[in-house]
Amino acid sequence: MRAIIDVGGGLRGIYGAGVLDYCIDHHLEFDECIGVSAGSANMASYIAKQKGRNYPFYLDYSFRKSYMSLENIFKKKSYLDLRYVYEALSNEGGENPLDYDAFIASNKKFIAVGYDADHAQPHYFTKEDMGRNQYQVLEASCCLPVVCQSVEIDGIHYYDGGLADPVPVQKALDDGCDEVVLILTRPLEKRENNKQDIMTAKILSKFDELAAKNLLKRADRYNQGVEIVKELEKQGKGLIVAPDTIGDMSTLTKDKEKLYLLYIKGYTDGEKIKKFLERNS
Repeated sequence: MRAIIDVGGGLRGIYGAGVLDYCIDHHLEFDECIGVSAGSANMASYIAKQKGRNYPFYLDYSFRKSYMSLENIFKKKSYLDLRYVYEALSNEGGENPLDYDAFIASNKKFIAVGYDADHAQPHYFTKEDMGRNQYQVLEASCCLPVVCQSVEIDGIHYYDGGLADPVPVQKALDDGCDEVVLILTRPLEKRENNKQDIMTAKILSKFDELAAKNLLKRADRYNQGVEIVKELEKQGKGLIVAPDTIGDMSTLTKDKEKLYLLYIKGYTDGEKIKKFLERNS
């Protein structure tokens, strides 16, 4: 079985959106599709074969105050209004709805990684956890701590899946996948470190100490996951697709030109997946 994983990365996730749009255009298929954070939203559109659907979420909607703004903090207690993104925009009748029927009809397995804050462990949501106009799973997977309120599903509170399993390659292997394509949104040679997480963890620890501890482990877990796929590459069973540069872009950098170029870079890099699958067919 073949798996494809998109690790997300806030607005840098537009790179993964470009890669997956290439996959749609060239009919590149996978058995298991795993998304973390923004990667889960990218994967939902890929499975529904909605090329270009995620593009405006990064390059248009993210510039709206309703999506992310300091104003939201005072009005909604979250810098990011995920309900606006995954309800107002994504539901039927919304500005950019997910094709739920196509998503459900696909034989591809879907997994969105979330962090279960009540039990301090990863949670792997599937299609069965979603319903028509019920995309809280995507909200949970994308819920960045501190800048967002936790997302509650069936009485359990969730944060961004990156806190627990930022590169869920072991999940794919445990599920029986023997070939893995990994989409990163930062250069491969740039190993993660927890410098940026330290300040966030200090704030987070004031109301969720376990989540803060998991956040401080994120970088090591990310690097460990990438190393597993590097070993698979040596065996001809893995492929890492990553931008050669992202400049000074961070998780929430809003710069239309840089976002556009990152999307184009992702679409172009999608050809690497085509060649990989052709070699292994």
